[in-house]
Parts: sequence; C-alpha cells; structure tokens
Amino acid sequence: MIARIAWKNIWFKPLNTLLSIILLTASVAIITLLILLQDQFEKQFNSNIDNIDLVLGAQGSPLQLILSAVYQADAPTGNIDYTEAKTWMKHRFVQTAVPLAFGDNYKGIRIVGTTPDYLKVYGNGLKEGKIFSHNFEVVIGSAVAQKMGLKLGDKFFGSHGDAAEGEVHENHAYIVTGIAAPTGKVIDNLILCNVPSVWAMHDEEGHHHSESEIHEDVEDHGHHEAYGHSEADEHDEAHEHRDEHHDEVVSEEGKEITAVLIKFRSKMGIVMWPRLIAQNTKMQAASPAIEVNRLFSLFGIGLQALQYLAYGIMLISGISIFIALYNTLKERKYEFALLRVNGASRTQLLWLVLIESLLLCVTGFIFGTVVGRIALSLIPGQSESEFKMSFNPFEFVWQKEGYLLGLTIFVGIFAAVIPAVKAYRLNISKTLANA
Repeated sequence: MIARIAWKNIWFKPLNTLLSIILLTASVAIITLLILLQDQFEKQFNSNIDNIDLVLGAQGSPLQLILSAVYQADAPTGNIDYTEAKTWMKHRFVQTAVPLAFGDNYKGIRIVGTTPDYLKVYGNGLKEGKIFSHNFEVVIGSAVAQKMGLKLGDKFFGSHGDAAEGEVHENHAYIVTGIAAPTGKVIDNLILCNVPSVWAMHDEEGHHHSESEIHEDVEDHGHHEAYGHSEADEHDEAHEHRDEHHDEVVSEEGKEITAVLIKFRSKMGIVMWPRLIAQNTKMQAASPAIEVNRLFSLFGIGLQALQYLAYGIMLISGISIFIALYNTLKERKYEFALLRVNGASRTQLLWLVLIESLLLCVTGFIFGTVVGRIALSLIPGQSESEFKMSFNPFEFVWQKEGYLLGLTIFVGIFAAVIPAVKAYRLNISKTLANA
C-alpha cells in the first residue's frame, strides 16, 4: 500500500522525477560500461597470453612488439632473420616456438604465416576442414568465416600490407581448407597459412614485376608480335604457373619473419632471455605479462577519470532527489497530516519518503545497466577491427555491479534522510490548525 502511494507521489511532478532518473541513469550507465569494459578487456588480454612467455622480435618498443605479434593490434617493429631466430627457437629452454610472418591482408583481415602450433597456443582446434599443409592453403578464424561468408574450398586474393586498399597479389590465390573453432580470442579474426606462403607470395610478386617491366620494354620497341601468344594463352599459362607454386619448396636462405612466440620449459628462460637476446643479437625478447600490466596501468588512468565523472553525476542526481523531496514537503504536509489522522504511524510516513527516493534510484539503476550494455554492444565493430576481440554485453560482473547497486541505494537513502525525518516529526494538530 505504501509503495503504491509512493509510486504515485513521485510522478506528481514528472519533470523533477525524469531529471532525477536521467541523471542516475547516465551515471550508472557510465559506471556499468566501465566495469564491463575493464573486466572483459583484462580477461581477454590475459587469456591471449596464457601460453606465451616471451615474444622474440625486432628491436624497438616492447609494447609495440607485444601488440603487433600477440594481439595483431599494431604495426610490427620490423623483421628478423629466420636463420638466426631458428637457432634460438631450438634452444634447450624452449618448449614451443611459433614463428609469425606478416605482410598481407584480405579486406583488412591480417594474413599470418605460421605453423599449426599457433592454433594450440590459443587452445582450439578446427571446427571443420583440415589444417594447411601446402603453400597458399589457409585456415580462417570463426569470425572471419562469419563476416566474409567464406567456406571450405573458397579462393581469394590477398592485398599487400595491412591496409585493405593495398595492391592485390593476383599471382596467387589462397584456398580455404579449414575453419577454426571459436575461442573469443585474437585467432577468431585472423587468416592463417604456412610461412613459406608469405615468402613465396612476395618473392613471386617481385619476379612478376620484373617480367612485366621486360614485357613493357619489348612493347615499346614494337616487338609484341614476336611472342606469338594470344591473351587467352597467356592467361592459361599464368594459371598453370600459379598452381605449380602450391607445392614449390621455398628456400629459407636469407628469409625473414616478423616475430616468434616462445613458451619455456621452466621460468628460468623468462628471467635470462631478455638479457641474453639483447647482448648477443640485434633482436629483443619482450614479456607479454609485463607489457600488458604496463598497458593496464596506462589504460586505468583514463578509466579512473571517467569513473570519477560518473560518481560526480551520481552525486548530482542524489542532490536533485534531495531537493525534489525537500521542496515537496511543504506542499505535502497536509497530505501527511491526513494520513496520520486516518491511522498512519510516524514510521509509515518515514518509510513513505524513503521508498519514494529508493524507487527513483532503483529505476535509474535498472535503466542505467540497460543503457550501459546497449553502449557496450555498439563497441564490438571497432574493437574487432583494432584489437581483434569482442565484448559480451550480456555478461554480469556480479561483485562490482552488486557494489554499484549498493551505492545507488545508499545515495537514495542519503538523499531522503532529512525529508523523511521532517515527515516523521510532523505535528498533526499544528498543521491542521494552520490549514
């Protein structure tokens, strides 16, 4: 009965009520969004480095190396000599060493030259098909298959570099032989092939350009007819030429890769290798755990500032509720007096004012959690393209969101304490005498 009266009372002045709810909704939505972002961001960043102790790569920024090699979220620091890297990959401390070779993309999705062990690093197998075993065979991530509509047996051409608008390598077509099982990790948004495919693609591209230049030079001298080929014949020969390279053995001599993901047999390697690599090679060994912690500390400063802003908005909404309740006490004192005459106790009047404030706060909290999750659902497109990861708006962080609910209720109680006490101390006889 009291709750029903309280609900009707808060809508007696709808503009004041809407203002209070909007302010609370905004603050709760911002805090909810930050809670979900921080929790899922940390979980996904940490899950991607579970089986990686160090990353071997070119000298430069360690954070850039980790972001590019592990999270595919930045440009590489450079390339390293494969022969030199291979020496360290066979070190007795090393349990697994997974090479990575970048260079091409398909419509903005990075094509990574690697080994089948890369799938084991992220703990997933194939959803369907088989692993790549020949040049230009690829395994695509589950998100790639869904977004691009690719299926087993489909062929496509890669583009040079990381930009989707890069020069298309039309000398070789990749063929989809497998689709990886979904993991919610970086691998879902990648295209995987063997390392020789990356080498062959760029070696053949350079050879292709040389032949084109010679052909153009002959045309300039008017000897085009000497070739005796029709365009159809040239197309057939080119097609046969492409197919031959699917089984061609690519020499490792003088070749380069981008990075190596290292897993050690013992933790001793994590301590010793950064110094050994720096002293004996032109490479660097970066620790994902250290760099991710550094990233979180930088990331946390921005989150903290936004949280302070949200708490400030919540404080303003609490003040708004207090002012609304306090101002209406003068208008409602006759109503309270009549309620007392009709049998309502002082405690019931106290609860009436408290429930009005709590209803406003709980309504704002519910709307805020919904709006926060709607905002999070709008982020995945950007996060998948930049960080190769997605966020789940339907996940609940029970402990932190429970604290947020408690804080919202506290604001409601705090805003209603003074108006509720004044209602409790209302003098019936004096109020009715002055009516």
